[in-house]
Amino acid sequence: MTETLPSTGELMAATVPMVRTLDLEFIETTAERAVVVLPDQPDFHNHVGGPHAGAMFTLAESASGAIVLSAFGDQLGRAVPLAVRAEIGYTKLAMGPITATAELGRPAAEVVAELDAGTRPEFPVAVSVTRADGAETARMTIIWTLRPHR
Repeated sequence: MTETLPSTGELMAATVPMVRTLDLEFIETTAERAVVVLPDQPDFHNHVGGPHAGAMFTLAESASGAIVLSAFGDQLGRAVPLAVRAEIGYTKLAMGPITATAELGRPAAEVVAELDAGTRPEFPVAVSVTRADGAETARMTIIWTLRPHR
């Protein structure tokens, strides 16, 4: 009998309350890319009828977290991933469901090598948020670290 491990999306939904609150849908989660959708939900609209900026931020940050877990999940026994800082730019009006696509900004092996060398590595994750017609509505860069357990 084989054991079925939870997907990254299931893990995030189980451990991050905001993921459940916003009903985020994890479409793809690999060490190379994470794709997460925020369904169109009137409870999270802003004053112009699109997703609130805070919901968009949470979507993008969640996509970045999914790729970090996928890329560095095997390091959780010795380090905890933490977001250090983030910058987001809202570029176009977002309406309807929106999709965040996250990509790791450095090779995972390079980050792990720094952890192996006894340092606390930092690495960027770039996230593009698009609406259904493909137009980019926001771009976010999140700097993450792997903080070694003490």
